Amino acid sequence: MKYEFSAGGVVYKKDQDKLEILIAMHSGHHGWVFPKGIIGDQNEKETKEEAALREVTEETGITGEIKNALTPVTYWYVWEGEKKKKTVYYFLMEYISGETTNHDWEMEEVEWLPTEEIATRLTYKTDKQAWQEAKAMLEIE
Repeated sequence: MKYEFSAGGVVYKKDQDKLEILIAMHSGHHGWVFPKGIIGDQNEKETKEEAALREVTEETGITGEIKNALTPVTYWYVWEGEKKKKTVYYFLMEYISGETTNHDWEMEEVEWLPTEEIATRLTYKTDKQAWQEAKAMLEIE
């Protein structure tokens, strides 16, 4: 068994009076997720926060600013016959700049959605957990 640590973001932006949330469809498994990736895969000394900001930008084309840490989520999965335990450190981020058309190959689609559509669009339980906490921080009913 291997342990894996990733970081990512739940990014929000205000569009006039409405909040929108950034989500992406993964190119491999085609699930709708929050952007995330492995901590330290490009720089061994990378912090969770640095990895989260980098991954959001790479995978979505969006630059965010960290506002709060969310509770880490943990899950198990099997990759090439090997069982892995993965912990993901998500951060609530506010949109700073960028365009979703500048996403990398890991995501086949990137969208801004109204808050009321997020829970039904997300594919995985752990992303839905992160969303519930982010939603409470944003004081959305």
